[in-house]
Amino acid sequence: MSVKLNCEQKHAYDMILAACFSGEGQAFFIDGPGGTGKTFLYRSLLATLRSQGYIAIAVATSGIAASILPGGRTAHSRFKIPLDFSKNKTCQLSKQSSVAKLLFECKLILWDEAPMAKRETIEAFDDLLRDIMDSDLSFGGKVVVFGGDFHQTLPVIERATKQVLIESSFPNSILWSKLHKLRLTQNMRAMLDPAFSQFLLRIGEGKELLDENGEITLPPDIVIPYYDKEQSLNRLLQSVFPDLHLYSKDPYTMINRCILAPKNSSVDELNELLINRFPGNLQVYISSDRTVEQRHQGDYEDFLNSQNPKGVPPHKLLLKENCPIMLLRNLNPNEGLCNGTRLICRELSLNIISAEIVFGSHAGKRVFIPKIPLQTSDNERNGIPFIRTQFPVRLCFALTINKSQGQTLDYVGLYLREPVFSHGQLYVALSRARTAVELKVLLVPGTFDERKTDCKTRNIVFNEIFDLTQQ
Repeated sequence: MSVKLNCEQKHAYDMILAACFSGEGQAFFIDGPGGTGKTFLYRSLLATLRSQGYIAIAVATSGIAASILPGGRTAHSRFKIPLDFSKNKTCQLSKQSSVAKLLFECKLILWDEAPMAKRETIEAFDDLLRDIMDSDLSFGGKVVVFGGDFHQTLPVIERATKQVLIESSFPNSILWSKLHKLRLTQNMRAMLDPAFSQFLLRIGEGKELLDENGEITLPPDIVIPYYDKEQSLNRLLQSVFPDLHLYSKDPYTMINRCILAPKNSSVDELNELLINRFPGNLQVYISSDRTVEQRHQGDYEDFLNSQNPKGVPPHKLLLKENCPIMLLRNLNPNEGLCNGTRLICRELSLNIISAEIVFGSHAGKRVFIPKIPLQTSDNERNGIPFIRTQFPVRLCFALTINKSQGQTLDYVGLYLREPVFSHGQLYVALSRARTAVELKVLLVPGTFDERKTDCKTRNIVFNEIFDLTQQ
């Protein structure tokens, strides 16, 4: 595999492997825009070490990015990193555990999509390694490779200001200055569509020309004009999924096509539209919802059914055989069932879903998914913590932009019912496609009765992040 690496990749590969075999720990950051072959480099490193009988651990900040790496897991799941640092600041991993033994013995730890992780998450991981290795060295003297692209999205923090997001990012950590930075610039995808690649880079760096309203202009050939909601939305759906009957017979032809949107509400709207159009018998699964405090059950039951919190399946789950779904919980990571794993529904019965994993080292494996109780997080806006018993899955014809990070797709639709709202979102959405021909964008006007035939939209870039990464 290492034979196919380009010069930049080979330089990084040789330097990291030399560190692995020198016995002296070193931490690296591999920086490169989408298409520069970061994933290919990661795979080469993992394959080389594992083929020689060494332990190499692969994690990513997001579930989808983790599912693409061989043996990948989310960092939170692998290292037992707390989700809420206001309650606990240390990894919930015992020094006597099998995972601690694995970390002690491993040659390499690789963490993809690190810019999406909060600074304190990586600092907790550093503390964990120092504890396991009984060392004062950064990351316990292990060889750790972080990777990512700061043109892409930053940590997700609800209702956070720009300042809070920047302060929570990895380059604001004292650990950042201790990393050896390796940059990949040779863009493999650029060869397919050089003009599109240059346009993406200007979007990512915030250098695309702004008009007097602070908006950029997208190339007209990728934009669907908006005349009325039904007609324009149908054109978007038709562009991304031209033949749902074919896809229902051979879902693998569809699995790498997706519509992206900034917010969950838009994603839910698209998924409901598409499952109703998808051929086959509709199976409706109704959840059982109960309050954590039993005495509130009678007062709130109907209200709970109407809630659709982030990371929890819907009260009314609509599925059909051969439709695409995504797992929302780590059910059995060793068998490929992680948060973010994408599957195809094969058989739907009353209490179990039989599905097939479509990506990663477990691709093609048939698995059974049961209903499980899932508790909402304490900080949900509805203020009433409750437990929903439902299949831990959602449809994934459409995904949020943030969820899609780390993937390359065969065809991308971008539904901007509302503009992007955070750093890097527009760049992430557009760069999931290899070329402009594989991309269509629908820009919705402020009110649904207007037309929108221009190609103008908002692009948000925090230049302060780029300044921090140079320090």
